[in-house]
Amino acid sequence: MSTKPARPAPQKPNDALKDRLSKVSEITITVTGRKSGRAISIPVWFVLEGDKLYLLPVSGSDTQWYKNVLKNSSIQVDAGGEQAELRVVPVTDPKQVASVAEKFRAKYGPSDVKKYYSKFDVAVIADLQ
Repeated sequence: MSTKPARPAPQKPNDALKDRLSKVSEITITVTGRKSGRAISIPVWFVLEGDKLYLLPVSGSDTQWYKNVLKNSSIQVDAGGEQAELRVVPVTDPKQVASVAEKFRAKYGPSDVKKYYSKFDVAVIADLQ
C-alpha cells in the first residue's frame, strides 16, 4: 500500500506577489512609453487591499507613467523580485481618487504623502485576481 504525499493547494497566480507586496513598501513598475515604445521602470509607492493594488501618481494626471498607462494599460510589477504583468484601470472620479489618497496617507503617513505628492486628480487600480 503506497501513500502519496499530500499535494499542496494550488496557488493562485498572484499569491506569491501578494505575499511579497505585504513585505515591501515600494515596488518597481514598468510601463511602455507612449511615444518611444520602450520599457520604462520607476519605483513607486502602493497600497494593497484584498486583491486590489492601488497606485497614486505623484503629480496626478501630469505624471509621465500615468500618461503612458492611458495608452497601454499593461504594466509589469516587481515587488522584491516577485514579478507579474497586470492590467491597470485609471480612476478619475474625485471620490474614488480621494479614497485612494486616504489609503496612502494611512500607510505612509499624511506628512510624507503631502511632501511627495502634489496633485490628487487621478489614481490607478490593478486587480490581482
